[in-house]
Amino acid sequence: MTLAERAYLPAIFQGLSITMRHFFMKKATIRYPEETRPFSPVFRGLHVLKRDEQGRERCTACGLCAVACPAEAITMVAGERKKGEQNLYREEKYAVSYEINMLRCIFCGLCEEACPKAAIYLQADKMAPPRYERDEFIYGKDRLVEPADPDKRSKRGIQLTPEQASSLKVQLQTA
Repeated sequence: MTLAERAYLPAIFQGLSITMRHFFMKKATIRYPEETRPFSPVFRGLHVLKRDEQGRERCTACGLCAVACPAEAITMVAGERKKGEQNLYREEKYAVSYEINMLRCIFCGLCEEACPKAAIYLQADKMAPPRYERDEFIYGKDRLVEPADPDKRSKRGIQLTPEQASSLKVQLQTA
């Protein structure tokens, strides 16, 4: 070995050249609160239980989403609709309790595909927020059901036309 090879000078210069090349490359990180990365078109985010055009819950508690879930993350309790609740639920049967354990959910979308009433969707525009306690990861109807206000609804799934949204808003204000 020559004196330069024994002093590891070629290896040191080779390492410095790699460092200098990476120093001037574009950064892979982003400034998160100010910048966000675009979601993939096939991204499956937070679950939502959809409402129909009249603002009633679509879910009829058939249980197909719970059966289709490979992680067994969905549980529900069915109940009969009472008199005077026609404006709340679409069918005679509805989900009294509907829960998704987000710690078990693998966001596969099989629940969305199995639902015959198009009641459950995985939103493409929202991620599941981080939580600190385990019991906060069990999402009930209070977190899952879509808001009654048409303007605050998710941008994915069955959408209302602007005319339908304005007429629904008027109906909700008069009711």
